Amino acid sequence: MLYLIGLGLGDAEDITVKGLEAVRRCGRVYLEAYTSLLPAGREALEKFYGKELILADREMVEQEADSILKDADVCDVAFLVVGDPFGATTHSDLVLRAVNLGIPYRVIHNASIMNAVGCCGLQLYNFGETVSIVFWTDTWKPESFFDKIKKNRQNGMHTLCLLDIKVKEQSVENLMKGRKVYEPPRYMSVNQAAEQLLTIIQNRRLQGEEPEITENTICVGLARVGAQDQKIASGTLHQMSTVELGGPLHSMIVTGTMHPLELEMLKLFSVHSSTFENNAFQRNT
Repeated sequence: MLYLIGLGLGDAEDITVKGLEAVRRCGRVYLEAYTSLLPAGREALEKFYGKELILADREMVEQEADSILKDADVCDVAFLVVGDPFGATTHSDLVLRAVNLGIPYRVIHNASIMNAVGCCGLQLYNFGETVSIVFWTDTWKPESFFDKIKKNRQNGMHTLCLLDIKVKEQSVENLMKGRKVYEPPRYMSVNQAAEQLLTIIQNRRLQGEEPEITENTICVGLARVGAQDQKIASGTLHQMSTVELGGPLHSMIVTGTMHPLELEMLKLFSVHSSTFENNAFQRNT
């Protein structure tokens, strides 16, 4: 059988009892290692699980999935995913391949960033479409995510922004030359995401548009959700461009219409006490 097992968000102990039991009886255990990361690290996981973990990078999962499924019809194979297997990133392709090969599968769920963002006090059913904010380059600066945030906000909904992760990425030059040389890992911070949003706001104004999102829109920055050193900061988008939340992984929320209880919760994490005392958030209430 193929097991797709969620690891949760914090450390090695966040795996469920059901998931841990499955891991310990599997012949091979793969750790998906390109869409997210667990602060504890691979060695801590191996020590707690009592199993050697095979790192499954993007290349393996997308191009060599058959090697993961090899012999899974006669022995148990586990595929471990930080968060939930069907949370921020789904692994439907692996499931479909298993089904086509006649291999049974089982999913063991866990917490993901998609529901853990409730820790900041914003109510989950008030969230609209989730967006991904990607790293810009000198020649590629997409703005499509901004329009989705705008649409959510027009509907009074909050937007969870998942921030880009670059792991085992090749430069264009190395890719074109077929060289297996990889760039150092990069993880987008709340500061970087806010800076890109602020740049888009300026661009839209130059085009004669008054954007739905402004420098004073209330946002929430989150870092290492689920870990012991989790950090949450609330404030204006401008404040998010300067707040320091430490190491990865980061996420950001752009708020929509807020219930008074949501506002009271966000005040607990305010970057500056005056943020919620002026008129910056009045349009949100």
